[in-house]
Amino acid sequence: MSKAENIIAGVHAVSEAIRRRSADVAEILLQSDRQDKRTESLRADAQQAGISLRQVTRDELDTLVTDRHQGVVAIMARAKAPLDEAQLLAKIESADKAVLILVLDGVTDPHNLGACLRSADAAGVTAVVIPKDKAVGLTPVVRKVASGAAETVDLVTVTNLARCLKSLQDKGVWIVGTDDSAETSLYQQDLTGPLAIVMGSEGSGLRRLTRDCCDFLVSIPMAGELSSLNVSVATGVTLFEALRQRQ
Repeated sequence: MSKAENIIAGVHAVSEAIRRRSADVAEILLQSDRQDKRTESLRADAQQAGISLRQVTRDELDTLVTDRHQGVVAIMARAKAPLDEAQLLAKIESADKAVLILVLDGVTDPHNLGACLRSADAAGVTAVVIPKDKAVGLTPVVRKVASGAAETVDLVTVTNLARCLKSLQDKGVWIVGTDDSAETSLYQQDLTGPLAIVMGSEGSGLRRLTRDCCDFLVSIPMAGELSSLNVSVATGVTLFEALRQRQ
């Protein structure tokens, strides 16, 4: 059985892998009793790219993927390696426009990370930074929920998040953290220029060391009875306010 990090599931995610990383796709498995326009289009793209196709049963796909796979799984010859801190800093130095970085401080739910990657792609984020420990990595579920964004957005894993934030500051990047108790509204904060937006984990929010590294703290105004949003929803709201200001 293939390693989990070498598996991409779902029509959109596999299509993006074919489009961007066809040389790294070893084989595509298609559910034998599924035939529709999307899978037929994917089949044609794979054949054009010279990628091996194999018909399998749903049970065989279920043994590879615990979440929904939509009848399509790609087995990668090698996983897309995350960037490290040094590569992130080099990417910032070579950028031809003000960078927008998303930092996730310990998101543990793969569905949330996948949704955050999808929003990051849509908002034109330069890279997404996550800690190596006490956070979910790039699992098949993350790739599936991201709908191809796991292939388009650079993911950076770091050992020490606070140190990484300070390195970003040394490169001229402003750090804006989100905190429900912050007095400054997201919509009052300048989100232009080189920027890293830091989102806290599910439930506990930003860790103290992470909060202390932020240049500014902002909150998302809430008009209803609930006091906070799901982290992936809050990420989308925050990123698109940044995109609005930057356009």
